[in-house]
Amino acid sequence: MGERRGSRRSKSFLRGFVYVSRKRGALACLIRDLSEKGARIIFSDTVTLPDVVELYIPQREQTLRARVQWRRNDEIGLAFTAAERTPDTAPSAAEVVQRLAMLEAEIVSLRALLKRLKGEKSPAADEAAA
Repeated sequence: MGERRGSRRSKSFLRGFVYVSRKRGALACLIRDLSEKGARIIFSDTVTLPDVVELYIPQREQTLRARVQWRRNDEIGLAFTAAERTPDTAPSAAEVVQRLAMLEAEIVSLRALLKRLKGEKSPAADEAAA
């Protein structure tokens, strides 16, 4: 089967957020392939998304409006169009509060993971350090 993409895609490992319903609900995702025209994103579980969403890429400080092209278990293919790109605007106070709450929850979960990993340190590593 031949390549159907009109633009070259790049493998990526970027964190992203998919916003539905005017940035009221955010779902964390992993952006695995990215091109000028679209992306392949992966969720930790199978999710149901509307046909049109916004993909926010924090590392690039970029928000792109996208149309769902295909769905396969926990993966979703998105297509961007130049006409659908949304300019980044200053977030509202409610959006900042929501984002802050999301980041604080992520910090708590990362601290718990770090604490658990430190507790699982092997005894051989402790002896070597002594």
